[in-house]
Amino acid sequence: MYGVAHTVSKDVVVQDLTHDIPPYDIWVASYRLYQTVKYWAQGSVFVSVVDPGVGSTRKSIAVETLSGHYIITPDNGSLTHIIHYDGIKEVRVIDEISSRLPRSEESHTFHGRDVYTYNGARLACGQVIFEELGQIIDVADIEAMPIMESVIDGTIIKGSIDVLDVRFGSLWTNIPSHFLKDLNINCGDNLQVTIYHENKKVYQNIMKFTRSFADVNIGELLVYVNSLVNLGIAINQDSFSDLYNIGTGNDWLIEIRKAPKIIFE
Repeated sequence: MYGVAHTVSKDVVVQDLTHDIPPYDIWVASYRLYQTVKYWAQGSVFVSVVDPGVGSTRKSIAVETLSGHYIITPDNGSLTHIIHYDGIKEVRVIDEISSRLPRSEESHTFHGRDVYTYNGARLACGQVIFEELGQIIDVADIEAMPIMESVIDGTIIKGSIDVLDVRFGSLWTNIPSHFLKDLNINCGDNLQVTIYHENKKVYQNIMKFTRSFADVNIGELLVYVNSLVNLGIAINQDSFSDLYNIGTGNDWLIEIRKAPKIIFE
């Protein structure tokens, strides 16, 4: 893919976002785009190649976001979070037969190289403009997965576990940090955290809400605000997800509330 990009233009700059997407995991691919796109300059071109349906009837698309970024990806749900949180201005369907790496016509299993990187590099270096990438279609016609909104239900905050901090095993929720302020929960308060998988309770414990990992001892639990200003759940210098076998997506729900006081007699 790097070679194709530099064949299109020796001056094109290619950077990696991540190679840590679990195989076939469209949900995580969608989240990582949402997590990172906003930190790049307007006009940046992103290529997403999590494509378990490569070679099938799923479309190849290029989109312009409301923030002025471009994404080239299979139409398989990998834009779910971008659609929901950031918004898409326009969608174009790429012709996988005519708009592809020359002499790659017989290959049907590496569109990341032959279609997405090729067209992404052409767009990035100005060989084509966005409108030339294909026919326009309605934003409502592209694939998207359901997203559960976080809510405050009385004194309980309810949300989902969107993704893992892969290297460290922390849980990243879709709960915005201001929910804690809304319930007058402050750093140093103890919180009761309950996790459900397919509506079955699989974990419950009390942990402290802290500013950083350094505020608790090694091996202690904590609730913190992550880099997206949402709530995270972690163990200092250990993997929460590995220790408790916690996954991600809409099947993994979380509830947080101020912990009841424990009185020892």
